Amino acid sequence: MADTVTNAKKTPDVDQPWAELGLKQNEYDRIREILGRRPTGAELAMYSVMWSEHCSYKSSKVHLKKFGELSQQTARGRMLAGIGENAGVLDIGQGYAVTFKAESHNHPSYVEPHQGAATGVGGIVRDILAMGARPIGVMDPLRFGPLDAADTRRVLPGVVSGIGGYGNCLGLPNIGGEVAFDKSYAGNPLVNALCVGVLRHEDLHTAHASGAGNQVIMYGAATGGDGIGGASILASETFDDAKPSKRPSVQVGDPFMEKLLIECTLELFAAGLINGIQDFGAAGISCATSELASAGDGGMHVELDRVPLRDSTLSPEEILMSESQERMMAVVEPGNVERFMEICHKWDVQATVVGEVTEGDRLIIDWHGETIVDVDPKTVAHEGPVYERPYARPDWVDEVAADDANALPRDNDPQALRRTFLQLVGSPNLCDKSWITDQYDRYVRGNSVLAQPEDAGMLRIDPDTGLGIALATDCNSRMAFLNPYLGAQFALVEAYRNVAVSGAQPLAITDCLNFGSPEDPAVMWQFVEAILGLVDGCRELGTPVTGGNVSFYNQTGETPILPTPTVGVLGVIDDVARRTPMGFSGAGEEIWLIGQTREELSGSAWAEVVHDGHLGGKVPAIDFGHEKRLAAFLVWAASEGLLRSAHDLADGGLAQALAESCLRRGFGATVRLPEGDPTVQLWSESTGRVLVTVSPELAQRFQDAASGPDAALPVARLGTVTESGAALQVEGLFELPLEELRQTWRDTIPNAMR
Repeated sequence: MADTVTNAKKTPDVDQPWAELGLKQNEYDRIREILGRRPTGAELAMYSVMWSEHCSYKSSKVHLKKFGELSQQTARGRMLAGIGENAGVLDIGQGYAVTFKAESHNHPSYVEPHQGAATGVGGIVRDILAMGARPIGVMDPLRFGPLDAADTRRVLPGVVSGIGGYGNCLGLPNIGGEVAFDKSYAGNPLVNALCVGVLRHEDLHTAHASGAGNQVIMYGAATGGDGIGGASILASETFDDAKPSKRPSVQVGDPFMEKLLIECTLELFAAGLINGIQDFGAAGISCATSELASAGDGGMHVELDRVPLRDSTLSPEEILMSESQERMMAVVEPGNVERFMEICHKWDVQATVVGEVTEGDRLIIDWHGETIVDVDPKTVAHEGPVYERPYARPDWVDEVAADDANALPRDNDPQALRRTFLQLVGSPNLCDKSWITDQYDRYVRGNSVLAQPEDAGMLRIDPDTGLGIALATDCNSRMAFLNPYLGAQFALVEAYRNVAVSGAQPLAITDCLNFGSPEDPAVMWQFVEAILGLVDGCRELGTPVTGGNVSFYNQTGETPILPTPTVGVLGVIDDVARRTPMGFSGAGEEIWLIGQTREELSGSAWAEVVHDGHLGGKVPAIDFGHEKRLAAFLVWAASEGLLRSAHDLADGGLAQALAESCLRRGFGATVRLPEGDPTVQLWSESTGRVLVTVSPELAQRFQDAASGPDAALPVARLGTVTESGAALQVEGLFELPLEELRQTWRDTIPNAMR
C-alpha cells in the first residue's frame, strides 16, 4: 500500500531514505517545513529529483541570473522566448523563428555509453518539440579521456553509435560539433547535445497548465523502470565506484517511437488542440506535472494509477521518478480530447487522460483512490534550495600562468618543422574525425547546406528565398583551465567567428557549462569566472544568451575535469546560396591571412603535443572590436561573392588551417610564411584570424575592402592554391605530399579503435 498523505500526518516520526535520494538534512527539514508534516514517499521522491542539482540548478542559479539581465540588454526584439522556457526562440525574419538549446548527458553516457548518448539526443529533441517547433538538426560536442586509454575504446564507440543510431533513425542531420581528448575526462566523458528547430511565429508554445477542467493527457511510450532517478540524481553527485547507489539505471531510448511522437505532436499543434505542453526529461512525471501546474493559473489533479506501465510492479514512487523516454504531457480542452485521441491513434501513439487542471494552487496525485501527493507545485519546481557556494581563486593559478609556453624550446630546423607538422596533424585533437562523423547522417531531409568538417553547420529554412541558419559549438578547455574568464570568452569568439566564416550573421548563443564539484571552492571559482566572461563577452558582441545547461560533479574522485564551458552560436544568412565553404577549391586561387599572429603558444596544441602535455601561461589576447569587424566583413564578403573559401584559425593555428584546407578537396598550396619565428607563425593560436582564398581578379577588391576604414583588418597574401593531388609547400622550409599528409591525419582514430 502506498504511503498516503493521511498516513504521513499520523506518523511524523517514520524514518525516510532522504539521504539515499540525494537530499541533505537541511533540504529534508525544509520539505517538512513547507508541508507542515513529513512528506509521503511519493512526495519525497518528487522533491528529491526536482531539488537535485541537475533539475534545480541550486548551486548555479544565483550566478545564472546574470544571463537574464544580459539578454534584456542585447536581444533587440529578436527573442520570442528565453531563459526559463524549454528552449530559447529567436525571430530570424520572414515570419520564421528558430529554437535551439544544448544540454548534457555526461554521467549516463559513462555508465552505459550507447543508451546514455542516445537518450541525450532524444531529450534535447523533445525540448525543441515542446516549443512548437519541428526539430531540423542536431550537433554533439564530445570529450573523452586519452585516445589510447582502454576505457576510451569502450566509451567512444558506444557514445558515437548512440548518437548516430538515435539521430539517424529520427531523420535529423548531425551538422557539427567537436571531439576532444584529455586525461581529465577519463572516467567522466562529456556528451553534450544541441538541437535546433524551426517554427512560424504563431506556432510558439510554452509549458503551462491553464483553465480549470482542461484535461491532462500523457502520450507516447509507456513508463518503465529504466532511468529511475537517472540524470536527475546521477548527474548531481560525484562518481564513487564504492557506491552503486550513485549509478542508477540509464534510460533506454526508442528512436522510432520518438519519430512517431514528433509527427504526432506537430499534427496536434497544427490542429490547435494543445493548450500547454511539457516533455518528460530528467525527473519524469515529477517534472512534467509540477512544471506545468506551477506555470499555469491553477492546480492539477492526477490519477497516477492511470499511467500506462511497461512494468506492473513499479511503485508510485518509481513511477514518479522514472525517466523513461519518448513521453509528453499535454493540457487539452475537454471538447478537443476526442480529436486529440484520434490523431494519436493515427500515429500509433498511446495516449491516456491521467488528470485535469483544477482551481486553486495544489498538485494532487492519487493512487488507487488515495492521495499520495498534496503539494504546492511551485515549491517543487521553483522554490528549491538556493546555495551561494563559497568560491576562491586557487593558489596554483599564478603558478600555471607563470609557466609560459612561449619560453619552451623550439626547433626551427626545416626537417624538424616538417616532423612537427605531421606530429600535430596526426595528434588525437587535430586528426581527422570522420571515423566518428561518418556514422552520423549529415544530409537527411535535404536541407543541410554545410556540415562537418566545415567550420559551421548550415541549414536551409525557406527553399524559396534561401533563408538559412548556421550553428557552431566550441570550447578549448585548456584555455579555460589557464583562465576561466578568458577561456569562456575564447570559446565564445571562436564559435562566433566560425558562424561568420560561413557567411551568416551571429545572433545569439546557448551554452552547456561542464564543471567539477560545486562543493570545491576552486571549481566554483572557475564556474563563476566563466559566467562573468560570457556575460561580458556577449555584451561586447551583442549576442544574448537564450538558455542552456549546467552540468556539475564532472569528476572522478578528487580529480575534476578541465573546465569546459561549451558555447553554441546561432547565426542567420539571407540566402544560403551565398555561403562561404571551407577548403581550397581551385588551382590559382590566392591564399590570404586575415588577422595578426602574435607569439601566443600557451594552451596551444603545439605546447601539448610537442612538450608532453604542457599546460601553462596566458590565454591569447581577445579583441572584441576586431572580432565584430571581422564578422561583419566576412558576412559582407559572402553576400558579395568575394571569397572562394574561408577557414577559421583555432586549434593548431595556421599549420592546421592549411592542412585542412588542402585536404578538404585535395588541392595543394604553395605558401610563404610571414616574417618571424616559423614555430610562432605556424602554431600560435592567436585569436581573430581567418584563412581565405580569393580569385586573382578579385584580390585587389578584397584587399581594399578588408584593409579599408570600415573593416580595418590586417591582411597578408601567403601564396597560391596549386593543382589537385599536389603538395603543401612552405617555401624555404619543407614540402609535404598531400597523400602523406592525408594518411597521417586520417589514420589516428581508426587505428586506436581497432
